[in-house]
Amino acid sequence: MSSIERAKRVLKIEAEAVNRLVERLDDRFVDAVDILLSCTGRVVVTGIGKSGIIGKKIASTLASTGTPALFLHPAEGVHGDLGMVTRGDAVIAISNSGETEELAKILPLFKRLEVKLIAMTGGMNSTLARHSDVVLDVSVKEEACPLGLAPTASTTATLAMGDALAVALLEERGFRAEDFAFNHPSGSLGRRLLRVADLMHGGESLPVVKTTQPVREILFEITSKRLGMTTVVDAEGKLAGIVTDGDLRRALERSPDIMNKTSDEIMAKSPRRISGDALAAEAVAIMEDFSITSLIIVSPDGRPEGVVHLHDLLKAGVV
Repeated sequence: MSSIERAKRVLKIEAEAVNRLVERLDDRFVDAVDILLSCTGRVVVTGIGKSGIIGKKIASTLASTGTPALFLHPAEGVHGDLGMVTRGDAVIAISNSGETEELAKILPLFKRLEVKLIAMTGGMNSTLARHSDVVLDVSVKEEACPLGLAPTASTTATLAMGDALAVALLEERGFRAEDFAFNHPSGSLGRRLLRVADLMHGGESLPVVKTTQPVREILFEITSKRLGMTTVVDAEGKLAGIVTDGDLRRALERSPDIMNKTSDEIMAKSPRRISGDALAAEAVAIMEDFSITSLIIVSPDGRPEGVVHLHDLLKAGVV
């Protein structure tokens, strides 16, 4: 048998193991989701060996999709780490056989704390299954390992069931892409889902002049705020226009006596604007479409609240 044939055999066995889970889903899965949704504490995932490695991934996926979770190593649990588990938590215990000695030792302690216990096991009549509130059947017909020793299909099935739980919980909680980005501030997704309000210049750093101010004061505002532009507001403080470095150069070409001009004479009316809740990626798209380097964030009553500049988007890694 060639390496390609062996690989195909492994993938077919593991794919079949996952497909069998689909046929096996029933009210027990719904009960597991309900337990995790109603959990007022954290979801504690535990397992040892390969099951422990899968458990760590499940805990990580839960935590990043809106369900607070942590991983507890059962051997460390009996040596003090059970202090991580408190009343109000829920436990997901993973064991293919359901007879893992280290897990069996801590099952009575979970019962003492009165935490709900969800088992993910292939041993439906095992010690773990008998002591659990809900049992999710992740048994497999065969392992992909030709010796039947190394956990392969069984770990794949368990991981897939953990993902199914996490996604079901994500949707039940109404978890959004923005929430995911909040948990991944340094990742590429987090950068793409930054909001304009997270990057804008507001408050004292927002350049603002009135429509009646002379060019000398406009120059000072643009230079001091270092954004290459300034917003222009009317007597009520509402946005009337924008003056950029380019507007000043063009005004100088038209009239050498520019210093006697006021903001309303050289400003560009109806400047491009964007909501503070908009994604930074959307700001980039607008800037590219109109060949501009800044956008103004305006309040519902028309007052400028901030400015987002292309340099800020570049620095944040959005571009």
